[in-house]
Amino acid sequence: MLSLILAWGVRNDRLAKNPAEGVNLPRVVAPEHRYLSHRQVADLADACDMDGLVVLFLAYTGLRWGEMAALRVHRVDLDRRRVLVAESVTEVSGRLVWGTPKNHERRSVPLPRFVAELLGKHLVDKVAEGLVFTAPQGGVLRVRNFRRAVFNRAVAEVGPVGFHPHELRHTAASLAIASGADVKIVQQMLGHKSATMTLDQYGHLFPDRLNEIADRMDAAVCAPNVART
Repeated sequence: MLSLILAWGVRNDRLAKNPAEGVNLPRVVAPEHRYLSHRQVADLADACDMDGLVVLFLAYTGLRWGEMAALRVHRVDLDRRRVLVAESVTEVSGRLVWGTPKNHERRSVPLPRFVAELLGKHLVDKVAEGLVFTAPQGGVLRVRNFRRAVFNRAVAEVGPVGFHPHELRHTAASLAIASGADVKIVQQMLGHKSATMTLDQYGHLFPDRLNEIADRMDAAVCAPNVART
């Protein structure tokens, strides 16, 4: 950012030279993701009491908080066990800003059967245009309020220390991969722009097939009548 500002100064004859040009920046080290197990998700949801469905929903769909907070009842298809992600809401300086999901693309996300059943009970008597999850007094469920009123207390009780609601998105990816989902399914589920982005973040979670490939080459070389050169 500083380099861009200084470059503007050079272009407008305010500076003779950009001293930041060509300076090598330190390598950015991505934070290590934390993933909850099925048991840990259940414990955290139980500790959140009446708001436990929020935890389960995020941990088994991978929606971003803003996508979950903007989700309306008519976007939920309980028969097909699908959720259509078409909107998002973000809090900016205390003001709610509505828009499309990141990358501006709608996507369909699957619901595990047990989550769909719990969601069905939760949606009874809710109107089609209403929000699926709301604040206690109604309106948009804001992440800061949720953490302060419910989530942080539950995390203090069951851990892990400092766990953040956004980490439930990482958990969803890990649980999906552990269940056999391939990279394209995880990409669609999370709404990543490309499979490359998914692999960059979660590639280490996919099964390591290096030994499998080596074993196949062993089998090919050791097979009868293999021509050797």
